[in-house]
Amino acid sequence: MGSSSVRRRGTHMALRKTILKRASALLFALSAAASIWAVPARAGDLERILAQEQLKVCIWPDYYGISYYNPKTRQLGGLDVDMAAALGRELGVTPRFVDSSFMALVDNLLSGACDIAMHAVGVTAERKTRLRFSQSYLRSDIYGITTKANPHVKTWADIDRPGRVVAVQAGTVMEDVMRAELERAQLLVVKPPATREREVASGRADVFMTDYPYSRRLLDNTDWARLIPPTQVFHTTDYAYAVAPGSTELLARVDALLAAMKKDGRLRQLAKKYGLDPIVVD
Repeated sequence: MGSSSVRRRGTHMALRKTILKRASALLFALSAAASIWAVPARAGDLERILAQEQLKVCIWPDYYGISYYNPKTRQLGGLDVDMAAALGRELGVTPRFVDSSFMALVDNLLSGACDIAMHAVGVTAERKTRLRFSQSYLRSDIYGITTKANPHVKTWADIDRPGRVVAVQAGTVMEDVMRAELERAQLLVVKPPATREREVASGRADVFMTDYPYSRRLLDNTDWARLIPPTQVFHTTDYAYAVAPGSTELLARVDALLAAMKKDGRLRQLAKKYGLDPIVVD
């Protein structure tokens, strides 16, 4: 092959590389733009909420003391139900509660099924990449719940042992934490309609991991549950309210309300009503 042919081939290869690089850059830019466009535009959310006089509030109706639908009284109650009412009064709108869960949390906010999630949402690094959070208002460590009759789990040190089965609720902070922390015990991820307490009460699991509010449900309403507290700080999580990216005006109003209620003591007073004052963030 002659030198001129080699030069032409080299020129063609260089040109091809340049075209491929530019095409890759264009595809990356289009992909980034698509990811942005995939998130619903939230500008004007507060204006829409005020115009409709309605605030769609996502809750998890099984969260004792937070947003709990009591099957006996058929009433919805809890700290965040009261806080949603306070936010509604502040905005001059009516809260409309939308049943959600920690697994559906992100999708419900990004799709517009709800304007805000008010069910003590744990602030995690992963969730912060997809949602925006208010200032924190509660902070809880992780606790174990076992049965009084369980012969294997008496203390925190007994949890991560060979042969132990440790249950967690799917989509909660506890799932990620225990998946990373457990070295010897088996992790059981529980999804509805199954429940963590049923797995423990039946003996299929030795212990389930939860937070301070949910632990109160078992201690207040059963005669079989026993609390296993950590012997030292294990993994504390801040809880806050969550909105979709772009809902900046609504989030600012939420933060202002939280700051005011912390300062004048209303937040702690409401939390005390549900036995949650020990974990309030002032």
